[in-house]
Amino acid sequence: MWWSAMGIRIDKHSGVPVYIQIMNQIKKEIVLGRMKEGDKLPPTRDLARMLGVNINTVLKAYERLQFEGVIQAQHGIGYFITQASFIKKEVLSEIKNFARLLRENNVDLLIAITILEEVYKNDK
Repeated sequence: MWWSAMGIRIDKHSGVPVYIQIMNQIKKEIVLGRMKEGDKLPPTRDLARMLGVNINTVLKAYERLQFEGVIQAQHGIGYFITQASFIKKEVLSEIKNFARLLRENNVDLLIAITILEEVYKNDK
C-alpha cells in the first residue's frame, strides 16, 4: 500500500494545519500517478495512528477531499480515489522540466520554493 511505502510525514510545527498537509500529500500521490482512480485510502484509524494524529484530523482531511470531489466514501467499506488527476499532464511536465533546470543550475530547493511562492502570489 502506498501509505506504508511512501512514509507520509507530518510537520506539526510548519504552520500548515495537519489536515491540509494530509490532503496535499494525498493529492500529490494522485498527481504523480502513485494513486489512481479506484484506489482505496487507508482507514482513518490506521492513518491517524501511523501519523500520530487525532482520528478527527484524518476525518477532516477525508471530508474536505470528498467535498472537493477527489475521493468518495463507500459506507462500511472505506474511502476511494474518484478523481484521477486535477493537474493537466502538460503542467506536470513543465514542473518536472523546471525542477530539472533548478537542479542543473544548483538552485537550492528552499530558495526556489520561496521565489515560486512570491512569483505565484504577485505575478498577475
